[in-house]
Amino acid sequence: MIGLLDRPTNGKIFIDGIGTATLDDNEISSFRNKKLGFIFQFSNLLSDLSVLENVMLPRQIAKTIDTAEKDARDLLKVVGLENQMHNRANKISGGQAQRVAIARGLINRPSIVLADEPTGNLDSVTSETIVKLMKSMAKKLNQTFIIVTHDRQQFGDVDRVITIKDGKAFEGDQPSKIEVLAK
Repeated sequence: MIGLLDRPTNGKIFIDGIGTATLDDNEISSFRNKKLGFIFQFSNLLSDLSVLENVMLPRQIAKTIDTAEKDARDLLKVVGLENQMHNRANKISGGQAQRVAIARGLINRPSIVLADEPTGNLDSVTSETIVKLMKSMAKKLNQTFIIVTHDRQQFGDVDRVITIKDGKAFEGDQPSKIEVLAK
């Protein structure tokens, strides 16, 4: 729902104070590209594109390419992949691909980055690196990450934990109405 891939059957979703219920499909696509970043379990990079081109892709879709290459290069430096930017996406490791996915998810400076099992496809050492990277990016960029995981312990201390069990949301040990607010 937060990713605007499905519409709620009841309730409302507001992101940056904008109600999403009245947006048509084209507006949702544009809104999603500008306001939301995505990191998937499998990086979903386009194998025929270079690492740099994969990071720049959301900017090209949004047609805001004026500083896209510089911003993509800067993000790739932050995630430690400046030496891989010209390699094809299918020529890098799984951990490197996830770091590219993080950079791609941040390129449009979204309000929220949604990460769906971002370490589920990685070994434990690489997973730890990815978790540390996401946490440092959250602090460095004042960025909201919403991470879905089956391995809660892997993420250690975080600002807020919401558990969903049997279709009900819990914060701590009490059922709660969850309201998602972004900056």
